[in-house]
Amino acid sequence: MQRYALNALFCAAAVVLVVLAQTGALDKYMLTVITFMGINCIFAVSLNLVNGYMGEFSCGHGGFMCVGAYVGSLLSTAFFTNSKLFGPALFGPELAPFLFPLALLGAGLAAALFGLIVALPSFHTRDDYLAIITIAANYIIISLVENIDAIGGPRGFSGMKKVVNAMSDVADAPWMLIWTIIGLFVCVMMIYRLMTSTYGKGISAVCQNEVAAEIMGVNTNRVKIMAFMVSSGLAGLSGALYAHVYGYVNAQAFNILKSTEGLVMVYLGGMGSISGVLMAAVAFTLLIESLRFVIPWLNDILHAVNLLPVGYELSQVWKWVIIPLVLILLMQFRPEGFLGNRELTHVFPRLRRWITFR
Repeated sequence: MQRYALNALFCAAAVVLVVLAQTGALDKYMLTVITFMGINCIFAVSLNLVNGYMGEFSCGHGGFMCVGAYVGSLLSTAFFTNSKLFGPALFGPELAPFLFPLALLGAGLAAALFGLIVALPSFHTRDDYLAIITIAANYIIISLVENIDAIGGPRGFSGMKKVVNAMSDVADAPWMLIWTIIGLFVCVMMIYRLMTSTYGKGISAVCQNEVAAEIMGVNTNRVKIMAFMVSSGLAGLSGALYAHVYGYVNAQAFNILKSTEGLVMVYLGGMGSISGVLMAAVAFTLLIESLRFVIPWLNDILHAVNLLPVGYELSQVWKWVIIPLVLILLMQFRPEGFLGNRELTHVFPRLRRWITFR
């Protein structure tokens, strides 16, 4: 039974969270923060596959999250709601709790397809060119979405709250928390299974030495394209969940700043470490949320000691000073992140008998 201890612990924690949310012990704010922790975990783990395990440098991962957010939103509204864009619901709102995974799957597949389109020309280049190409792809995707007026253009797209409400009408439950927990479990298990498979060994070989891997018979282009598609698809899954939690989506929410958030989480946790990246995603989400309260508190203190002119206040934009500063300090003093390329079982060997993915 020990080998299933981690799965049992995860399920127990998930049940506790759902029960606390259902009984009202978690208010809406806390529930939303916990849900976004899960979404950030999915996004960070997906990016870690490329930047950590494969050793490449993708800087525009927010673009694939954008694809997933829009495709997932369009599919769910077409499936379960009556809308001006699609007309009558394809399946009806009463089927929303059962068929919602189809929208998430479609979002992931669409993002993976865009990942393939980006990967095909990208991996014919070397060194840092992938970073430049992915940044360009991020801007292209945002510009493309903003110029499609049928899905809202620069105004954004809404209607996902109707889908969430339809699920709640069938059964009163914190549905987005439930789907986020399921998505996180699937994401972590998929990455773990991939990295312990033959393809995963090829990804690790490419990271260590691409030329040597190719000499030893690894089809490096196929391995890199496959890994990039999986990474993009999981980012799309996180985007679909993100859109339904908010109930509204705008392309600018997935610009280069969102991609930077992913980079911070990956490098804070440690490249090539699932547990490290999960810890970093949780810590990063808590940091972002704490700034909502810390910045007004700093305003009061700075005004009290006359360090801020009257009428001037620090805004929430200052978090984009703090986040890059965290990345700079990390690169200077802890470039390997929390765990480097190790897992918790490497840091605490006694956990190996209990923590084993199955």
